[in-house]
Amino acid sequence: MDAKTLDPEAQSDQLPGEKVNEEHTAYSSQYDVFWQEPTSEDPENPMNWSFRRKWCIIGMVSFITFLTPLASSMFAPGITQVLEDFGSTSNLLSAFVVSVYVLGFAFGPLIIAPISEYSGRTWVYNVCNVLFVIFNIASALAPNMASLIVFRFLDGFAGVAAITCGSGTIADLVPREKRGQAMAIWSLGPLFGPIIGPVVGGFLVEATDWRWVFWVLAIVGGAASVIFFFVVPETYAPILLERKAARLRKSTKDTAYRSCLDSGIPPKQLFLRSLIRPSKMLVLSPVVALMSSYVAVLYGFLYILFTTFAIVFDGQYGFSASASGLSFLGSGVGMLVGLSYVGTLSDCQIRIKLERKETPVPEDRLPKYLTIPGSLAIPAGLFIYGWSTDKVVHWIVPEIGNATTGFGMIVILMCVQTYLVDAFLAHTASAVAACTVLRSLLGALLPLCGLQMYEKLGLGWGNSLLAFLALAMAPIPILFQTWGERLRTKWTIDL
Repeated sequence: MDAKTLDPEAQSDQLPGEKVNEEHTAYSSQYDVFWQEPTSEDPENPMNWSFRRKWCIIGMVSFITFLTPLASSMFAPGITQVLEDFGSTSNLLSAFVVSVYVLGFAFGPLIIAPISEYSGRTWVYNVCNVLFVIFNIASALAPNMASLIVFRFLDGFAGVAAITCGSGTIADLVPREKRGQAMAIWSLGPLFGPIIGPVVGGFLVEATDWRWVFWVLAIVGGAASVIFFFVVPETYAPILLERKAARLRKSTKDTAYRSCLDSGIPPKQLFLRSLIRPSKMLVLSPVVALMSSYVAVLYGFLYILFTTFAIVFDGQYGFSASASGLSFLGSGVGMLVGLSYVGTLSDCQIRIKLERKETPVPEDRLPKYLTIPGSLAIPAGLFIYGWSTDKVVHWIVPEIGNATTGFGMIVILMCVQTYLVDAFLAHTASAVAACTVLRSLLGALLPLCGLQMYEKLGLGWGNSLLAFLALAMAPIPILFQTWGERLRTKWTIDL
């Protein structure tokens, strides 16, 4: 890359291809490289690509975003076999070998997000997809528990790329007023993947053994990686404009051509700046910190449920391994309903404002008709699940509770993700990375104390404790609709 390295923060808060600030639409000199005028017709601008091409890209990114979280829990039904094979009886170790994958999700974004904003998204996707396949093969061949834990961590570290960069890819391709539906489909992966995983894994483990879980993931991941390589091009505007400038420099033999988003910052300094950006946003931005904390707590609760479903439904209802896997489907049904609900309504407020010739703001992604039902459904579902399993009411009742919780989870996650994308458009990957780091940490660590909590408090009061905490945090997205813009403008940070 040229010494005058491009800087993503040089972008306006709107993507090229949308209406942009005047300094970005008019060349300050003949050497500044931007999209061809009118920008809405430039075929190199990802915003102008065909509907079919855009949705092929979004579909592939969404599939990988589904596959890698699927791998986090697909292995869970085989944990008993793993303990027997490696001669262990530790319940803590059995929980950790499952959740260590999510711990990889926590650390991966800290490296992946800066690299994607520095050198482009596609390169990161393709390398991480290959590593995901390699570490699944290594897990299938693991000779002992220690090596399995290490390979699972590395698998999660590589597998988080689509979760970290996916929202940025969607923001590259889809204008703000149409972004809600695409974000809804993409957001389903991190929640729905861990639900389908144990269902498939339960039957697979019963039919073969636990190692075949990793072989299947490697085979599917390998096929998806090949298709991904040919289907998904680079979409990040600063990288595309820098490449365009490089072509002009080469064809004209004139080194003065440069991207209009080129900041002139030296490469090393720019990379270090990118490297600390997610942590900086998490610590210094109350918007990122509070929203990420809320999502992280809910995600931790979800993984407590996921890591204990098999034990609870086996102990309380006598479910087999495969039937215990099916117990995850209640949450899945709720998420599908939530996806339909939020996907339909997420863009409504944006479109209404545009029709009125008003300027939409990121807080329009947090309408009360989404955040109130979503934030209240989570504690309601936890109460229903906890007390119905505690009293051994018919299994359909806790499944209704799980469906209610799943509905709330997808609605809140979707609202928060789209809010962060719209609020930090120039640094979407870093904002989502900050959120992913925190939620993955709690998703990995909270399940380690889930069984102990149920042993001490019982299923009823244990889940009630989670419900009360979720209820206490429920006002956060509702308050941000009112106060979010003020917080964003008051607590601006140098990224």
